[in-house]
Amino acid sequence: MKAFVLISALLLAAGPASAQLGGHLENRLGNLTGNLPSLPVVRDVTGAVDRTLDGTLDRVSGLASQRLDTVRDLVAQHRDVLEQSPQGDLIVRHEIVATAPSDAALAAAKAAGFTVTRTDTLENLGLSVVVLAAPKGVSTNDALRRLKKLDPDGVYDFNDIYLGSQSASAPGGGSVNGAGGGRVGLIDSGVDTGHPAFQGARITQKGFAGAPQPGEHGTETASLLIGRADGFAGAAPGADLYVADVYCNAPTGGSTPAILQALDWMAKERVAVVNISLVGPSNAPMKAAVAAMVARGHLIVAAVGNDGPAAKPLYPAAFDGVIGVTAIDRRNHVLPEAGRGPQVKFSAPGADISAARPGGYAAVRGTSFAAPIVAGLLSRQLRDPDPARARAAVEALAASAQDLGVKGLDTTYGNGLVGADIRPQAPPKSKK
Repeated sequence: MKAFVLISALLLAAGPASAQLGGHLENRLGNLTGNLPSLPVVRDVTGAVDRTLDGTLDRVSGLASQRLDTVRDLVAQHRDVLEQSPQGDLIVRHEIVATAPSDAALAAAKAAGFTVTRTDTLENLGLSVVVLAAPKGVSTNDALRRLKKLDPDGVYDFNDIYLGSQSASAPGGGSVNGAGGGRVGLIDSGVDTGHPAFQGARITQKGFAGAPQPGEHGTETASLLIGRADGFAGAAPGADLYVADVYCNAPTGGSTPAILQALDWMAKERVAVVNISLVGPSNAPMKAAVAAMVARGHLIVAAVGNDGPAAKPLYPAAFDGVIGVTAIDRRNHVLPEAGRGPQVKFSAPGADISAARPGGYAAVRGTSFAAPIVAGLLSRQLRDPDPARARAAVEALAASAQDLGVKGLDTTYGNGLVGADIRPQAPPKSKK
């Protein structure tokens, strides 16, 4: 049996943001198989997997370690602001995030040498978030332990960084006018609104770590949500897209406070369905914000990640109430690098498809690219946040799913395959 190898290379462009966002990997297949488009294959944050032509897995070990290698690379380039937590996750150095700390708790923290560096009132979620800087000479891990000891009933956690996109350097922002029809949200990098796939689309962008910047991953996921061009269409073309850029070419882009602010903005704009193709650790303030969104009738759709079937759950996909999405290939086989577990709710095409990216199109692969297909499908059914209608939309989608693997709901395919007919390909003139 003839085999081919997917060769991955970490894309680290010049500038601090591309280093911070370097969890985005690219493989170049060329014409090795004779039936795949000769386009670059863009991967999520996990790295390479060797597979035979029939989809048999040759190697899955080391998938999670490759993402950790990416984290280490980012820390090496930004040691002044980034570090690894004891669990190996990427965090902002010497910062702790607290959800709704009491006045007494803040006073105790200040007396212990902590400094309040930022306070965010998330009015639309009914939450407040405070960022505390550790006292001089105290490690981030010790700082977290001290705050939890000072306020045992409080909600404190690291300022986690969530990976999943790589940024370009050109500025972006504003709105692109076009046809209306429903709203869907994207929390990711910025989007290249000038791309032909978005001609006539209505896209509103806002930056939460600075000015929004168009990036590859954000552009790709956006095109799979609402893109439309000659021979190319996403899951919900014609929907209004709200883009929250949580990276903005900043070394600490993708931080917990940025994502919390983005969620609050989505709530304010009454965006019923929000796609998050980012992954990271469980985080207490993030969990509280997601729970608030779900309680208000929003649907959060998230990629389950690509650290392999034995990896620990990744978040936000594994939070209660989130719609976790895995990816399947053209043979309806789950990608061997995709995460497994009860967080998997649906499967959707995430390989052998193409997406728009700045400057053209690319073949893409990974759970990041299956999630927007599910989000787009749900946005067709849920126009406004509403708890009952949100549940009904999920139930209706589950009823329409094609059962794969073990009969019924399972930890590999979830409720089954949806969006089987949504397999976007680059327009013919874009294939070189």
